Amino acid sequence: MFTSPRAPRWEGFAGDGAGGTFFFCGEGDEERPVLYADSEGGAALVAIGLPELLRLLLVAPWWRDCQTFTAEESRKLEAEYLEEMPDLVPRRDRAAAALGLALAAEGDVLARLREVALGIGKDFALIFTPEGEPYDPLFEG
Repeated sequence: MFTSPRAPRWEGFAGDGAGGTFFFCGEGDEERPVLYADSEGGAALVAIGLPELLRLLLVAPWWRDCQTFTAEESRKLEAEYLEEMPDLVPRRDRAAAALGLALAAEGDVLARLREVALGIGKDFALIFTPEGEPYDPLFEG
């Protein structure tokens, strides 16, 4: 169950290959806050609205491993991704064009993730219903 003083409703809308789920929080449409919960019991608010989430996923698909939100850390993670998927950048650019999204700089995307996860998101918690325990934060501030 999702709890928040500002957004008592949640709606799962997508998953990832690692078993995580993305949830829209609160009332409204695709501009609602987006919370991510992993399969290991961690969760964090990661974006405000679907366009912001898509930019994060396209610009820094390694976002979950960016614990310090720094460009240096991100470059190391990017290098690992590019070893496995050397055509990542052109594929990302085609996807962004198809979606009509202007992509932000990587540093801006990571700064926004930090702002959302550690600032705005501090009031959001996902509660594991059977035990009533909150998920662990994905990021430490």
